[in-house]
Amino acid sequence: MDVLEISKKILHEGPVCDNCLGRQFAKLSTGLSNRERGQALKLALVLEGDRIYKAENNDSLLKELIPCSAFARKTLGISGEDEQCWVCLDQFKKLDEWANEAAKALEGLEYSTFLVGTKVSGLLSENEEMLWAEVGTAYAEQLKTELNREVGKRIAEKVQKDVDFESPDITITLDLAKNKLELQVRSVYILGRYRKLVRGIPQTRWPCRKCKGKGCENCNFTGKQYQESVDELIKGPVVEAFQAIDTAFHGSGREDIDALMLGSGRPFIVEAKSPKKRNTDLEALMRSINEKAAGKVEVNELAFAGKDMIEILKSSKADKTYKLKVTFKEPVSEEKLKSSLEALSGVEISQQTPRRVVHRRADLVRKRHVHSIRLDELTDEGYAYITVNCEGGLYVKELISGDEGRTNPNLSGLLGIPALVEDLDVVNVDI
Repeated sequence: MDVLEISKKILHEGPVCDNCLGRQFAKLSTGLSNRERGQALKLALVLEGDRIYKAENNDSLLKELIPCSAFARKTLGISGEDEQCWVCLDQFKKLDEWANEAAKALEGLEYSTFLVGTKVSGLLSENEEMLWAEVGTAYAEQLKTELNREVGKRIAEKVQKDVDFESPDITITLDLAKNKLELQVRSVYILGRYRKLVRGIPQTRWPCRKCKGKGCENCNFTGKQYQESVDELIKGPVVEAFQAIDTAFHGSGREDIDALMLGSGRPFIVEAKSPKKRNTDLEALMRSINEKAAGKVEVNELAFAGKDMIEILKSSKADKTYKLKVTFKEPVSEEKLKSSLEALSGVEISQQTPRRVVHRRADLVRKRHVHSIRLDELTDEGYAYITVNCEGGLYVKELISGDEGRTNPNLSGLLGIPALVEDLDVVNVDI
């Protein structure tokens, strides 16, 4: 079946606009819009219809073109306007309307690139499928593909920004069923390191265990188990700098609530959600965070990053160095302590999920290495200060206590004396 025969078959189904007719042949020829293809096809059919009319006194083809061709109406001496396209319901008459609405919605936002997407209603999808069932899809493209392109071109002219198909700053969605436009602003990602300088605050927001964040007497109606977190101490200045609606915090592991994070700090990414601004002075942002965190948290080495860096950060293996303050149930000699630590240095540890976290982690046995462990000081009061360098994922408190036999070998077992970590500080995270 040739192009004109397919076109006749399409028009036989009802009035079709130039765009919808031309779109069925979008993969044929180049340098033409679908509208131009449709106009050319209708003109060719009017010429053929007029030839048949003059040669055979048969005006059936021209009459079939009357509802959607001004040329056919003029040939037959009939006035009037094109009827509604049964395929798209005249969506292509609204292109400028969508573009104007999008340009207005984009005002006040900082961005370099955008992309248009379309949610097609059930009725429009059904119309398109009915048409394809009759004429096939060998040369056609989808309705939403053309709408995305045509609205996108008009928006680009208005806002003087580029379309980006891979990673646009803003995605503009045309919801045809609701006749509504939605914006999705791509998050801004900031990579850095943080140091936690006080004990008793978690890394991320922690909803109240009792009310699950709804607010109750137990949490003084804040919905929080802990009133501050590293996440929230960083959040405020980031929201302000990027005029974002919120942030999300992504850390390379986490330290215990009662542990400090010292040294060069722990790598993290803070995600500014739906930002109105995409650029800021990161040095000024760092100073603002550190000032407002008031000695509880410090950040450094801030840099812009891509979303893919979150996965890299989460999946990267990290060696960690801890400084421990350890207490003993009974006095222990320095010689005995040093020899026990030497027995742990360079050893693979078999560690079953500790009892204190087994409620939120699978109860498995994991293998982790202690690279080195040394005694820094054994005080007259009986405290020991110990430095451990180990593979990420090792629970260091249980390396000392043994966790009732769930971690082996362990310092308590080697000493024959119960030992506990009183204070734990993370002094380095090396990715």
